[in-house]
Amino acid sequence: MAITLTESAASHVAAFLSKRGKGVGLRLGVRTSGCSGLAYKLEYADEVRPEDREFESHGVRVIVDPKSLPYLEGMELDFAKEGLNEGFKFNNPNVKDQCGCGESFNV
Repeated sequence: MAITLTESAASHVAAFLSKRGKGVGLRLGVRTSGCSGLAYKLEYADEVRPEDREFESHGVRVIVDPKSLPYLEGMELDFAKEGLNEGFKFNNPNVKDQCGCGESFNV
């Protein structure tokens, strides 16, 4: 399975990488945190490590470490603006439950 970006998310990431002036793509991962157990990690990647898995979506490289991959497989990352708020939305089919604040999840 792949990890994909919507056109909106890919455009946002590509624009930020261009403005930043460096980077090879977007790094996605998970970490232990919050009341439900796991939280997403999202950062711009300056390198690809040998053990990383790579996906490409709308011209943007998505890089995932092997430990995070089982939790993220099949996920779609979106970027949405709602009123004055904007941000990434994680559409993850593996999530079984998430905390009320939306900061953490479990599978």
